[in-house]
Amino acid sequence: MHIVERAKNIMMSAGSAWVMWLLVALSIASVAIIFERLLALRSLRTDLSDLRRNLVDGLIEGGFTKARALLLGCRHPAALVALRGLARTESDTTAKGAEEAMTAESVAQKRILERRFSFLATLGANAPFIGLFGTVVGILQAFDALGHSSMAGSASAIAPQAVMSSIAEALVATAIGLGVAIPAVVAYNMFERTVKSALEDAEIFSREILSYLESRSDSAPTSVRDPASQPKHGAILRRAASLS
Repeated sequence: MHIVERAKNIMMSAGSAWVMWLLVALSIASVAIIFERLLALRSLRTDLSDLRRNLVDGLIEGGFTKARALLLGCRHPAALVALRGLARTESDTTAKGAEEAMTAESVAQKRILERRFSFLATLGANAPFIGLFGTVVGILQAFDALGHSSMAGSASAIAPQAVMSSIAEALVATAIGLGVAIPAVVAYNMFERTVKSALEDAEIFSREILSYLESRSDSAPTSVRDPASQPKHGAILRRAASLS
């Protein structure tokens, strides 16, 4: 019981006010991150159908050079991933090499887009528990005050009123915790959907480029075979001439 009594004394002396201030600080940080991410991700809410059409037409009409010119200046992750695949000339680019380069750029863009998402996810999952902790401390203080008032012989009508008032104040911590968690969860889910859609657009652009490279390699003229792999007609003819 010694450790239980010691833990109770620590929580009683600390109180629940610090939990309220912690939740307020976390709420301010959450709002700041939400606004920062809204500004950072606002360019992702664009219709890329025209840009995709320009990419395909540019590849068909002018190859990598024209496609790069059409994508330059666009900061959407899909355009950046496509530009990574178009970085070299067509003769120096293979489908496998372009795919690896664009996959690497897609991973890098995902890391940039999901910056500070973990804070929102962690806050949304744990803010209610922080508020609940403040509520538990407040209820503990209320019942401890009730016990002391009963031992001191206070009026029985006064003690329950004080206890109910203390419990009501303690429940404010849980309400604040929920108020901090709900916007963080909503913003996190909204941002995740936006990033997922942007990465899917990047995948579409990369597939268009890989399709162009594959079709270009298939339509290229068959290379001349190595003379060493050809039948040795000259040797056969010389042998026939010597026999005759």
